[in-house]
Amino acid sequence: MAKFEDQLKGISQREFISEKMSLVFHELNKKFNFIDRISIALYDNQCDTLTTYIHCSKDASPLNHYQAKLGDSKSLQQIACSGEPRIINDMSVYDTVKKHHSIQIKKGGFKSSYTYPIYNRGLFYGFIFINSGQLNAFSDEVLAVMSPLAHLIAAFTIIEFSDIQTLTATVTTALEMTHQRDPETGEHLSRMARYSRLIALEVASKYQMDDEAIEHIFLFAPLHDVGKISIPDSILLKPGRLDETEFEQMKSHCARGLEIINKILSNYKLDHRPHINILKNIVRHHHEKINGSGYPDGLAGNAIPIEARIVAVADVFDALTSKRPYKEAWSNQNAYAELERLSGEELDEDCVNALLKDKHEIEQIQLRFQEDYIG
Repeated sequence: MAKFEDQLKGISQREFISEKMSLVFHELNKKFNFIDRISIALYDNQCDTLTTYIHCSKDASPLNHYQAKLGDSKSLQQIACSGEPRIINDMSVYDTVKKHHSIQIKKGGFKSSYTYPIYNRGLFYGFIFINSGQLNAFSDEVLAVMSPLAHLIAAFTIIEFSDIQTLTATVTTALEMTHQRDPETGEHLSRMARYSRLIALEVASKYQMDDEAIEHIFLFAPLHDVGKISIPDSILLKPGRLDETEFEQMKSHCARGLEIINKILSNYKLDHRPHINILKNIVRHHHEKINGSGYPDGLAGNAIPIEARIVAVADVFDALTSKRPYKEAWSNQNAYAELERLSGEELDEDCVNALLKDKHEIEQIQLRFQEDYIG
C-alpha cells in the first residue's frame, strides 16, 4: 500500500491565521513555484472599504497598510456581486488603470492574477488574491489544485472572525442591556473604531505593526469602555461635573474592564487568541497620558502600548465632536485645535498627526455614522 503524505497536516496545529496561510502558500509554491503571493483584503460593508490584512509572498508585499473603496473598482465590484472567482492570465490589460493598488501590483512584477471572493451565509468578507510573475500562470491544472486551497483559506478566515464576532457581540450586548441610556452611542463606537484604523494605518510602519494588528485595533477599539458596565447610571449619566469620589469610581472602569474581558475570554475559551493582548491593552490603558498623569497605571510615553495611544486619540476626538448631556458638539476645527494642544502632553503626537493628516476621511466617517438625536 502506498504511503499517503498529508501536505497540510500541520494546519490544525497553527494558531495564527497568518501561519495557516503561510503553510498553504508553501505547499502551493512547492508544486507551482511560479505562485509568488497570496493575500487577503477584508471588507467593511458600512464604509464600502477594502483593507489589506494578511499576505504571504516570496518578496515584500507591494501593498501594505492600505485601504480603498470597493466602489472605486468596477472589476472587483463585479466579482463581489457575482460571487465567482476571476482569472487574469495577462495583467497588461490593466496597464491603463491608475489606481494605487493596480500601480503597486504592476510594480511588484505580477503578470497573472486569481481573485476569489470570500462569502459566508450571504455575507461578503473580502477577497483572496493569488498572484504570479508569470504570464498565463493559471492553467486548468493549476486551478484544479489552487481552487480548493482558496476555499480552505476562506474557511479559516471566516472561522477567525467568527470568534471575534462572538466576543464583540457579547460585550456590546452587555453594554446595551446595562446602560441603554449611555450617551456613548453605537455611532460613537463606529466612528472611533474607524478613526483608530485611520491612525493605525498611518503609524504602522514606524511602530512595526502589520496589517493583522491594524485590523485587530479596528475590531477591538469599540470595546474600550466595557468596564463602564460596572459604573452606576447616577455617575455614568450625570449631566454635570463629577465630584472627586465619583471620578475615582469612574476611573475604576479601566481595571474592571480588563477583569470583564478576562472573564469573557476564559468562558469562551478565547484566552490564547492571537492578538488578544491588543484588546487587553486597549481596555486597560486608553486613559493613560503621555505625561504620565493618566490612569490606571500612570504610564508615560512609549510605555503606553501603541494601540492604547491610538484609541485614546480616536476616543477624545469623537468625544469632543459629539453632543453629550453636559455639552454641545464641538466643530471639527475646534476639536483639531484641541488635539494639537494636547499633542505630546496628554496625547501621542504621532497619533494626533496621523488623524489630522486625513481630514477628508474624517468627514466621510462622520457623514456615514451621524447621530440620530430624534431617535
